[in-house]
Amino acid sequence: MITIAVSSQKGGVGKTTASINLAHSFARSGRKTLLVDADPQGSVGLSLTRQSRVLPGFFDLMADPVFPLERLIVPTRLETFSLVACGQSSDYELGGGSAGVTLHRVREFLRSVAARGFEICIIDTAAGLFGATADILTASSAVMIPQQAEPLGIRSVPKLMSVLTRMKVVNPELNILGLLLTMMQPGLAESREAAQALKDMLPSELLFQTMVPRDDLFIRASARGLPVGAMENGAGAMAVFDRIRMEVEGKLAKDN
Repeated sequence: MITIAVSSQKGGVGKTTASINLAHSFARSGRKTLLVDADPQGSVGLSLTRQSRVLPGFFDLMADPVFPLERLIVPTRLETFSLVACGQSSDYELGGGSAGVTLHRVREFLRSVAARGFEICIIDTAAGLFGATADILTASSAVMIPQQAEPLGIRSVPKLMSVLTRMKVVNPELNILGLLLTMMQPGLAESREAAQALKDMLPSELLFQTMVPRDDLFIRASARGLPVGAMENGAGAMAVFDRIRMEVEGKLAKDN
């Protein structure tokens, strides 16, 4: 099973939108896919199912390793697409878990998920590359970093890449897929300049060629509890994530 952590240094960069729609694209391509909400804010669950406020989930398993996995996996209308909500355990949501214990439980969780035939596991992590997010990265196959296309966000990229480089020392198998520019506004000079600054700053292999545009359709999809590809007029927006998925597949194949 390939485990892709979707992580960022700060919130509000489109991390949950990227997680949901990339997972949906993998599932639509026929890969049995699990989307895991490991962000205590519960954004994935709130976007896809209003039951998520009461569903057990990832942090419950972190707090109680014998919690039945079957109670956590929520099927969707797409047979190949399931999700795990963030759960109810306030202890782990507030960072109360021991780092070593959390890492062990993350690895056990991923082994159990793989044993159930899942091919792709996409984990939407909390903002900030520390705590439970650092443990998830240590246990993952790859990491994608959404980055809002704005000048202020670009300034933090060198520090972010330095942190990820150190993370590879802990997890040599971690494939840094690269930065995914989100909320791109081609008609705005500042947005274009931010994109160009990233191109000048990073090796080409660390920057996704496909960019996610700022689109109200993503907000409407979330309000209806759907991936954008399930919206009546979502084909164009979903095609963006299909291209991102193909880039991910190419990067993973190259790494192997």
